[in-house]
Amino acid sequence: MIRLRSLLISWEALLVILLLISIVIGSVLSPYFFSGFNFDELTSNIMEIAIMALPMTLIIIAGEIDLSVASVLGLASVVLGFLWENQHILWLAIGVALLVGLVAGLLNGLLVTKLTLPSLVVTIGTLALFRGLAYVVLGDQAVSDFPTSFTNLGFGTIPGTEIPWSSLIFAILVVIFVVVLHFSRLGRQLYAIGNNKEAARFSGINVSQMKLILFIVSGVIAALAGVIFTARLSSARPDNALGFELTVVTVVLLGGINIFGGRGSLLGVVLAIFIVAILQNALSLVNISGDIQSVAIGLLLILSVLGPNIARRIQVAIARRRLAAG
Repeated sequence: MIRLRSLLISWEALLVILLLISIVIGSVLSPYFFSGFNFDELTSNIMEIAIMALPMTLIIIAGEIDLSVASVLGLASVVLGFLWENQHILWLAIGVALLVGLVAGLLNGLLVTKLTLPSLVVTIGTLALFRGLAYVVLGDQAVSDFPTSFTNLGFGTIPGTEIPWSSLIFAILVVIFVVVLHFSRLGRQLYAIGNNKEAARFSGINVSQMKLILFIVSGVIAALAGVIFTARLSSARPDNALGFELTVVTVVLLGGINIFGGRGSLLGVVLAIFIVAILQNALSLVNISGDIQSVAIGLLLILSVLGPNIARRIQVAIARRRLAAG
């Protein structure tokens, strides 16, 4: 009974309720909400954000943050486009784009771990740096003559279904990240670092090495999202995914990940991803402007910071009352 009550007042349970409410609202706002085409559109539009949110979850749990992910996506996209435009093999261009993400993540990680600089400051700086480099590589141009075999990765679906290929990639990554975070020694170490990095260091955990790995993984995954984004839009542009970092942070925090580290689960993040996707999709179906959608994301970001803290205080109050009664 006690476990059931704790589950019902958990943040994840509230997210499930919010997800159901979002689905109801979407179906009321538009008769096209439950169509197969709209499902494809809904999932495709959020996949790059969803993919980048997975390593961001681990980074925030470890007590850091990476605000450069959208700029890494943009830089990887233009490098891919530049190489393809100059007659290089497509798969080689994709490999170089992923390598660019690795180098970007390595730079972030070294600045944070070796120079002990705050990750917030570092990644705000590299956010501007990587976006600037994207404009240096491609200028104001766009590359859009990609082959159909490549663009199918972005907006094609698995044969016989309405499920985009990008969703399959996301599902595979979710399984990998869930195993790492919740069923491995590495995951337990990440929570320990987020709760108290000094105590973690004294217990034998190589805190700097783990944070460096996290930033490298974040860079590679952001570059992968850049490849998918380029395929989905069939366009490589320096301003691809401009501002996406705000939505990535929003879904992670809305999912119940503590902004100060050490708490949260990937289940909550996955639920938050679909809540944001449904909200954006429903607003688009009724022709709500992008500016209003940005306001909604901003409000969700505030809720994502306040909500889990309020839920946690309620749980603590119930626990204290139970102890007092016992």
